[in-house]
Amino acid sequence: MKTKIGLFFVFGVLMATAVGINIWLAHRLRPPLSAMSMEQQSLDRYRMGIAPFKKWVLLAVTALVGLIAGASAAGQWRIWLLWVNGVPFGQKDPQFHKDVAFYAFDLPWYRFLLSFGFAATVLSLIAAALVHYLYGGLRVTSPGARATAAATGHLSVLLGVFVALKAVAYWLDRYGLAVKSSDFKATGNWTGLRYVDANAYLPAKTILFFIAAICAVLFFATLWRRTWQLPVIGFGLMVLSAILIGGLYPAIVQKFQVQPNEQAKEAPYIQKNIEATRQSYGIDDSKVADYSGKNDSDSGGEKLRKDANTAASYRLMDPSVISPTFQQLQQERKYYQFPSTLDVDRYKGADGKEQDTVVGVRELNLSGIPKRNWINDHFTYTHGYGMVAAKGSTPDPNADPAGSPDFTESGLPTKSSSGGGVGTYRQQVYYGEKTDQYSIVGGPQKELDYEKNGERTTSYKGKSGVSLSNPVNRAAYAVAFGEPQILYSGAIGDGSRILYNRTPKERVEKVAPWLTIDGDAYPAVVGGRIKWIVDAYTTTNGYPYASRTTLGDSTADSLSDGDRSVVAQQNKVNYIRNSVKATVDAYDGTVKLYEWDTKDPVLKTWEKAFPGTVQPKDKISGELMEHLRYPQDLFKVQRELLTRYHVTDPKQFYSGSDAWQVPEDPTHKDGNAVPPYYLSMKMPDQKAQTFSLTTTFTPNGRPNLGAFMSIDADANSKDYGTIRLLKVTSNVPGPQQVQSELNGDPEVAEFVRNLRGTDSDIEYGNLLTVPLDNGFLYIEPVYARGGSANYPLLKKVGVSYGKETVFKDTLGEALDAVFGESSEERPPNDGGQEEPPSSTNPTVKEALKDAQDAYQDAQDALQKQPQDWEAYGRAQEDLRDALNRAAKAEEKAADSKQGQKQNQPQSQSAGEGAGKKGG
Repeated sequence: MKTKIGLFFVFGVLMATAVGINIWLAHRLRPPLSAMSMEQQSLDRYRMGIAPFKKWVLLAVTALVGLIAGASAAGQWRIWLLWVNGVPFGQKDPQFHKDVAFYAFDLPWYRFLLSFGFAATVLSLIAAALVHYLYGGLRVTSPGARATAAATGHLSVLLGVFVALKAVAYWLDRYGLAVKSSDFKATGNWTGLRYVDANAYLPAKTILFFIAAICAVLFFATLWRRTWQLPVIGFGLMVLSAILIGGLYPAIVQKFQVQPNEQAKEAPYIQKNIEATRQSYGIDDSKVADYSGKNDSDSGGEKLRKDANTAASYRLMDPSVISPTFQQLQQERKYYQFPSTLDVDRYKGADGKEQDTVVGVRELNLSGIPKRNWINDHFTYTHGYGMVAAKGSTPDPNADPAGSPDFTESGLPTKSSSGGGVGTYRQQVYYGEKTDQYSIVGGPQKELDYEKNGERTTSYKGKSGVSLSNPVNRAAYAVAFGEPQILYSGAIGDGSRILYNRTPKERVEKVAPWLTIDGDAYPAVVGGRIKWIVDAYTTTNGYPYASRTTLGDSTADSLSDGDRSVVAQQNKVNYIRNSVKATVDAYDGTVKLYEWDTKDPVLKTWEKAFPGTVQPKDKISGELMEHLRYPQDLFKVQRELLTRYHVTDPKQFYSGSDAWQVPEDPTHKDGNAVPPYYLSMKMPDQKAQTFSLTTTFTPNGRPNLGAFMSIDADANSKDYGTIRLLKVTSNVPGPQQVQSELNGDPEVAEFVRNLRGTDSDIEYGNLLTVPLDNGFLYIEPVYARGGSANYPLLKKVGVSYGKETVFKDTLGEALDAVFGESSEERPPNDGGQEEPPSSTNPTVKEALKDAQDAYQDAQDALQKQPQDWEAYGRAQEDLRDALNRAAKAEEKAADSKQGQKQNQPQSQSAGEGAGKKGG
């Protein structure tokens, strides 16, 4: 706030002074009015009207422009603080050899000063010209000299200042080329110099700088020569030079030098862009390895099955699917709610080992309050209660209904089960992701704590919020929230405090508005309290040569919504670091910021600007460290950049032949990108599982798997943040293809057909991809929703490895089947597809034969070189049509049989039954 006030005052005064002095000077230099022309006589009434108030007019004009300029300058507090506290990056740009800090911290401030100078000069020029005209120093229609010598000298100086500022602008534009954004057909969004910039625009800007400087001197010379001839000629030459040298010449260079051999000309600049982009986004140390993707070793099914047990902790509980299950089984009261997408964390199980755990906080839901009124909404129902947790890898084997999560923390109040838990903690949740209303607590009105065998009440004892004990505060908040009852309500008294800004994102933003907040705050029990953990980023768009990205676009996926999106959605950045880990106490709202990236120069700069705001990294407790993880939004930005910048050869980068894309989520129909998944797994170069964040890539415009990406997400790991990329070197099905094969499995068709009879729907969970013995193992939980339990319950597991795709009741059965270790496994046919179930219905037989043929056609299309994707799509449509025909035929036959049974005479049925019993 002090910085804003200082900038407002300083630049407001500067602007007002500049304009005021020039108005005063123009008035002082007015000519005598003894020989008035007709033009001046017509202006005389304006002069006479202004004369008694000219001091007040001067003050009003200068005050107005000062206020506008001050308000504009106050909004630039960030670039001022970055400039005055800037810390060197220790890296220099390859063109001008200046530290990156010059572009990130200094250049924006210089540009602001330049724009302020232009504004002050133009406003002064306009004001001075109007005063000179009003008092006869400038004439438009009168014969004779158009301007007095004094007016000529005054306006020439102002024009000279304007041209001198233009010279400075040309000089700064030279450096601006290193951070200039442009469209480049070979790479799309481009930042930095290209061939035409370095060889045409750069020398043009230098030449124009000298021309503008000479032109400014000519304008200043009119103080002695009292003629406009030379400065006008100079200004005309400057404009002509800007057109020819600054516009036409670069166009000629681009047309006749670059375009005929663009790849060779641009290669050195593409290389600079690649190196800078990889450094600025922290992807330059990625470990890249070729990976076949097809198991071609001699190891048998027994070894594969054994390796599958240790390859990953397969998370069957999808946090984006089972929130309604948490809601149904653990909501307890209608005025509680869970987030639509739960979170994945790690807690110790009964064996003392960490296990992936799905967690959700039971927050307040005002729409579920039995009786809505102002007292209930803001005084009685003020907080949520408890955190619920379930094992991520397995459902509850003893649950009814089957397929329910295996809760390790449940109930109201929540308690830990024998299978693990989060320990003892304060369960009231006054601050949370869904808590966006204000509450008044701590006063005479008691709050509902929770209901179990009667109502339990409480009174808030925390120190957060603002006291309402004095009438001034009450009046202020009555206006702020548009609620006059705050002024006179008897429910407010000694000790009453108002809580607002209650979401973790809001609170961190209020404490550190210079940070960009991750879209997903997640809860953890630390030190006997629920803490919201918030990842925060430092960013800049001034990293030379590094390509820019829009945060909102790069972080969007199929799970993005209003609650899980980056705050600064449309911010364009070309440098990002997860430099701060923040915590928000769910009870008292206390915000703590911890330094995470100790080498980040942007964070060091902000720490100089706001000393003491961020605590050192060594202040992070060991218990908190266990729950810190690699943030999703940074991972999504990095994977978006890696679709292009995994290529380091400029010629290959230019051709785009090895570009990737993030595939669409096959389990959603919205066409958005597949989200990254947290799970414990091990990569081929790792000996043990580690908590990781993973994603897949497909080649640009093709559905097969192009690469697999994993990053070590465990904050306690020595390899935390290490990016591992497996570049697939053979034709391996991608997520969409695996999902299509699973949909075409006859057992899936039978499962769907059976669900229809119970008014249930199928719901697919996260399609997990895990590297296994030079191949890829796909795991997908399948849920049923509807019928007697209208919430998702885990019913089946789909598994795919190589050419085998199976669909079984449990993960163990599916792994046994896919690796051929189960005696119940039916042998696959030549195409790797299980034989369709037998049927005596000729229509069903024909439909299943058509399904088998369609599947084979799809496989043949994939084997062609190049692959025939059009034929593959037609085959998939034929497959779906055939399976639908089979399902309808069997349903019709079953209905017909049921009808015949009901139409049989009762005596005949009884007689047949007796005969069968006697036989």
